[in-house]
Amino acid sequence: MTQFTKRVFSGIKPSGKIHLGNYLGAIQKFVKLQEDKSFENIYCVVDMHAITVKQDPKILRKRTLELTATYLASGVDPEQSIIFNQSRVAQHAELGWIFNCIARVGWMNRMTQFKDKAGKNSENVSLGLLAYPSLMAADILLYNATHVPVGDDQKQHLELCRDIAQKFNNDYADEIKQHGFGDQFFCLTEPLINFGNKPVRVMSLRDGSKKMSSSAESDMTRINMNDDSEMLAKKLKKAKTDQDALPSEMAGLEGRPEARNLISIFAALDDTDSQSVLNQFGGQQFREFKAALIDLAVAEISPIGDEINRLMKEEAYIDQVLKDGADRARALAEPLVQDVKKIIGFMV
Repeated sequence: MTQFTKRVFSGIKPSGKIHLGNYLGAIQKFVKLQEDKSFENIYCVVDMHAITVKQDPKILRKRTLELTATYLASGVDPEQSIIFNQSRVAQHAELGWIFNCIARVGWMNRMTQFKDKAGKNSENVSLGLLAYPSLMAADILLYNATHVPVGDDQKQHLELCRDIAQKFNNDYADEIKQHGFGDQFFCLTEPLINFGNKPVRVMSLRDGSKKMSSSAESDMTRINMNDDSEMLAKKLKKAKTDQDALPSEMAGLEGRPEARNLISIFAALDDTDSQSVLNQFGGQQFREFKAALIDLAVAEISPIGDEINRLMKEEAYIDQVLKDGADRARALAEPLVQDVKKIIGFMV
């Protein structure tokens, strides 16, 4: 792994508007990981995962460009990190199929995200949606990534990735040794949980019991990373709250999901913790707090949004970043796939 001792892989689907939850939960971590020079960083726009549900081709292309622009505008540097879109590196699909033959159907059926997305319509969803975690494992193990930054909702996927890696290592143990790879071929990837910032779960601006989502019908439920200052102010002014003043202690947020959400957002944007925010604003009404939150959000988010909108006028540049990143990713991926083919007995 050249001079690096650790390799990180992560990706985001280009299937909706990129919102504050994506930024605080993932992209901000990507930027911080660049600062740790022991990590080699690989960040993907996972467009193959996006088509597990039907996408409009024109919108998918635009979302791919927007997500890449968001990476760049947020500080993910193509000189320090590999940035590419998944479909440009065919080895993801190759290893994904091999892992489909390693993983067990029962493993897939137990994945909670599949159950949530399929609902009562599980017989009619795409086969790709069922096999989604197998491709995710291929995304990670194609680069033998030692670490993946994950939130609580992704832990199960990483556990499955480790199960697939272990089963491959066990199933082909003799061949792995014969080809000079030692006791195991794939590493058992470790999670990086809440790396570089305090944990934050960003919820809907209209319902504090639901996660902020790109699939919600109303745009007022989320803060998009390319919202301008006027739109940011409008959304936060209209964000749902309650009638009580802000408490001075965290215990006072119990049963107040919308209040807790806005406090958490302020804390994350200000790089502090929720209790420190309550120390500052406890006893005040939401009107005063929201004014401060709007000022903070405009200061922290608007420059990113402005840069996203600027970059979106330079599609050729964004596309070149993705092409260059795909070349670098392919150079890492192809030798590994060739080794896998030799291990399992393919003619190469």
